[in-house]
Amino acid sequence: MKIGIVIGTNEPEVVWNAFRFGVTALKSNHEVKVFLMNKGVEAEDIKDEKYNIKEQIEPYIVGKGQILACGTCLETRKKSGSQICPISTMNDLLAMIEESDKILTFG
Repeated sequence: MKIGIVIGTNEPEVVWNAFRFGVTALKSNHEVKVFLMNKGVEAEDIKDEKYNIKEQIEPYIVGKGQILACGTCLETRKKSGSQICPISTMNDLLAMIEESDKILTFG
């Protein structure tokens, strides 16, 4: 199954659980793409003692999960894309939705 996940928050527990779900889905042989938008584009920068997001993003990437980030949302925060989180567009989000069997939203 192809699963699309949209993360629209920088709330540590929510982002942590979204990536935790993504890792679980990858381990079950599903294809997973994450699209970060709104405050979700801040995911890489979230630091929280209880919810270590980087510990979830790393196995997500290793498991061949893909991350896309809204370019406009990054721009309004004066951020740029990264190797892990490339700048994407609404057309990329639309393509992810069209190709996914299921879409989940977090935040």
